[in-house]
Amino acid sequence: MVYHSFEEIEEKVKQNPVRKRMAVAVAHDEHTLEAVFNARKEGIVEPVLVGDKAEILRILGEMGETMPEEDIYDEAGLPEACAKAVELIREGKADFLMKGRVDTGVVLKAVVNKEHGLGKGGVMSHVAMFDVPGYHKILVPVDGGMVTYPDLEQKKAIIQNTVDALVAMGYDCPKVGVLACVEKVNPKMPETLDGQALKEMNQKGEITNCIVEGPISYDCAVDKEIADFKGFESPVAGDVDILLAPNIHAGNIMGKMLSCTAKARMAGFVVGAKCPVVLTSRGATPEEKYMGIVVSAAASN
Repeated sequence: MVYHSFEEIEEKVKQNPVRKRMAVAVAHDEHTLEAVFNARKEGIVEPVLVGDKAEILRILGEMGETMPEEDIYDEAGLPEACAKAVELIREGKADFLMKGRVDTGVVLKAVVNKEHGLGKGGVMSHVAMFDVPGYHKILVPVDGGMVTYPDLEQKKAIIQNTVDALVAMGYDCPKVGVLACVEKVNPKMPETLDGQALKEMNQKGEITNCIVEGPISYDCAVDKEIADFKGFESPVAGDVDILLAPNIHAGNIMGKMLSCTAKARMAGFVVGAKCPVVLTSRGATPEEKYMGIVVSAAASN
């Protein structure tokens, strides 16, 4: 199966008989709590809040919301709140993590802590999911948020991280396009060599539960007519799920073009840790934060 819209993912999560518990690090933030309690109201999650308890209770009072005080942990310091939220996940008291009013670096420092963090010893990467008006299903360009200039092994890890997250959400066999500006291998273009190598890894079973095509241009990946016109035959052509960018700049630009120009809706989270991590920017809309919660809940095992 695949998802054609965020609403389909949302409906799938609502059908889960057990709500996921989400630890919110530095939860004393109105916009974050608005998204969190919207998700609770919709039956997506049960929140566990970590932060300045007095401020959290004040905001909840203004919102007209209540929750068990035993699910609010008083940690006013930012690093301490992040560490506590991570600890709750390690103890099995929460299923996944969300960043509140704190810089991403502070949260990730707690996540990657070798002794007390959530790392698995491999690459962590960012998954951005887009509900694009002009495309027939959810589009997932990676990695525009974490790994700056991935080498071949890191690209392999980014693909597998993303595929594993989508499979956990219910996908059967995601289709992956390793992007370049051309569809043919050119020794002078390292991106095309990586595309060929990653496709071969997939064919050898080194990248699993997906179909990898590379190198492939963006237009061939998303438009079957263009691929046919160019004579490019592939099961990925015109039906891609995951778009692997050559570097963080290409991934980030692609995502912002989809959001700002194509008016796509976006939801993102970090994968490669022991649980999904919702990392939305401070400028993210309440809807974007809410959808980040939804997709992370869907990907949480």
